[in-house]
Amino acid sequence: MMMSVRVLCVSGLVRVVVCGAVALSCSPLVGAQSAAYPNKPIRFVIANAPGGGLDITARVTGPVISSALGQQVIYDNRGGAAGSVAAETVAKAAPDGYTMLMGSIGNISVNPHLYKGLGYDPIRDLAPVTFAVSGSNVLVVHPTVQAKTVQELVALARRQPGGLTYGSSGTGNAGHLAAELFSSMTKIKMVHIPYKGGAPAMTALLSGEVQLIFASAPTAQVQVRAGKVRPLAVTTAKRSLVLPDLPTIAETGLAGYETDNWYGIVVPARTPRPVIDRLNKEFGRALNMPDVKDLLLKQGLEAAPGTPDAFGAYIKSEYRKWGKLIAEAGIPPN
Repeated sequence: MMMSVRVLCVSGLVRVVVCGAVALSCSPLVGAQSAAYPNKPIRFVIANAPGGGLDITARVTGPVISSALGQQVIYDNRGGAAGSVAAETVAKAAPDGYTMLMGSIGNISVNPHLYKGLGYDPIRDLAPVTFAVSGSNVLVVHPTVQAKTVQELVALARRQPGGLTYGSSGTGNAGHLAAELFSSMTKIKMVHIPYKGGAPAMTALLSGEVQLIFASAPTAQVQVRAGKVRPLAVTTAKRSLVLPDLPTIAETGLAGYETDNWYGIVVPARTPRPVIDRLNKEFGRALNMPDVKDLLLKQGLEAAPGTPDAFGAYIKSEYRKWGKLIAEAGIPPN
């Protein structure tokens, strides 16, 4: 079966058109198990408002899943509590394959260590389907900072303990945790100044109010090209396709350093494995489509689907990693 995806951007909205011989994919499926699933619309819960990275990733893959399964995919944007509302909604849904979550590092691996009284346990209550996308942060400094490499920045911070300030989009968010991990591994002290979002944090850096931030790749790319900030390295284990000339922080000598603003698909725990395997197959195909990959890359996201077991192991490692860091950094739970 041949299938392609065309992505149209109209007035800032992402529209996805699935083209090709979809009649075959929408025909009755063979076998008792296939005939049983799916036989009704599937709800795709998204942990933020329309237009963000999570939303775009869901909406460019959803039509492909819909065509392959022969059922409508209904998008359910549920913001609140840094994504925890959406995660709890899915965790408490019936484990039948008709409710799935576009989850993230925040609501799956970080929030349980930052928020009291969550109504779900991501390890116990959610089952992995596939890793979806990887999103790098970029360590950028104000041009007045006397450091052109990560090593020079560390040396500067050691000469001035507590003298460097860094901004973030809020306590416990990706940029904050990236900086805390960096400080922990290099044994340096910096002062954290949280802002109400990534844009205000970047504005603070541009004005010199803070000396550095860990910015999303697309945001950093704009300011780097304008010559307004100096990039030092990316936070992911591999170099970013958005800024391929930048080294990773691990490459600069800080072996083992890695932070990734990843997204992935999860469903309620106890969802039958054949259903999970079917969803994994279709999401893998969607995320490997060139048009889908190109659109995601424009958002600074790199498609990277894998097996349910590999994603499950990664979730557990991320859960342990950030729980340990949050405790050691003394970040108080809300």
